[in-house]
Amino acid sequence: MIKINENYLNLQQNYLFPTIAKKVREYKADNPSADIISLGIGDVTRALPRACVEALHKASEEMGCEKTFRGYGPEQGYSFLIDAIIENDYKAYGIDLQPEEVFVSDGAKCDVGNIQEVFSTEAAVAVADPVYPVYLDTNIMAGRSVKKLPCLAENGFAPKVPDFKADLIYLCSPNNPTGAVMTKAQLKEWVDYAKKNGSVIIFDSAYKEYIQEADLPRSIYEVEGAKEVAIEIRSFSKTAGFTGLRCAYMVVPLALKGRGADKEVRINDLWRRRHTTKFNGVPYIVQRAAEAVFSPEGKAEVKELIAYYMENARIIKEGLSAAGLKAYGGENAPYIWLKLPEGIKSFDFFDILLSRANVVGTPGSGFGDCGEGYFRLTSFGSRENTLKAVERIKKLKL
Repeated sequence: MIKINENYLNLQQNYLFPTIAKKVREYKADNPSADIISLGIGDVTRALPRACVEALHKASEEMGCEKTFRGYGPEQGYSFLIDAIIENDYKAYGIDLQPEEVFVSDGAKCDVGNIQEVFSTEAAVAVADPVYPVYLDTNIMAGRSVKKLPCLAENGFAPKVPDFKADLIYLCSPNNPTGAVMTKAQLKEWVDYAKKNGSVIIFDSAYKEYIQEADLPRSIYEVEGAKEVAIEIRSFSKTAGFTGLRCAYMVVPLALKGRGADKEVRINDLWRRRHTTKFNGVPYIVQRAAEAVFSPEGKAEVKELIAYYMENARIIKEGLSAAGLKAYGGENAPYIWLKLPEGIKSFDFFDILLSRANVVGTPGSGFGDCGEGYFRLTSFGSRENTLKAVERIKKLKL
């Protein structure tokens, strides 16, 4: 028999979200008349912005004409989308980037999982706890040593700079699952730490459009010197409803360096080599749709989408409060982090919520040990279902 990668045996048996989906399917099979409302997986429910749909239609027509047909495109992404990203998502905030520093991909989850490949398996990794499972699992698959940084209510669910050396650090702000947002001062502490220790920060800012407070940073590059130590990952999924289209992008600054056997190496060069070898690029029509997000019409529609989901977040959080439950997040993020009553385990609450209220959420322990006793709800539902779900939760009288 062929020898396997035994690091896979160190993973939890199943990935969190398929496990939840299986439990829901089984419940539906036993209770076919149940009206299930999902506030669990962060899948958007509203339609694509019209500007994006029109761009898709136009690009599709181009693909049906020999003169405008496109075959293989540049693996890194078409210049029209890269230029739009730089102009609207970075220059607008006083951040200068070069086109070769931006890589378009088919999803932030893929980028988060794949970027670790360019680093040594001996690199020591630090992740927040609770954490989006992909950060942890992909490094376990690679056989790396991983240390967790407790994110608790008393520290505002923000990871503290550790007293040990970490080579690779994963930060997410606004945070999934807690909804916490790091301040510029907190990010500066991490940038200073990375400079001192020769570390690299993987900064996931997929939810940056949900930040409502003007003084909170949207990018780690708002911190001076961050380009020397940080990679930033962003997505169109939660911003403009691209969960089914798949488009994201990653910034790998030219100033970011790593150490080879006998010389310094640009991480950008390594990632470009990996990207062009293992990836054929996001479809042309999808990139045209993503470009439309930055049009005047697209920006207005995205703003409306974000406002809709943030109103849902307000409804959920205020409803939980009215029920006597403590909740965090939901103010600068689409996630609400519910503190469960004393003695109730998070997976037990999942069963209670599903069976007694027909509402689906995500057990906090699925995100790590520090998530036990908490529960994640998302605002990515319809207004009608959000209101119904909140009323059902109120009636539980926990």
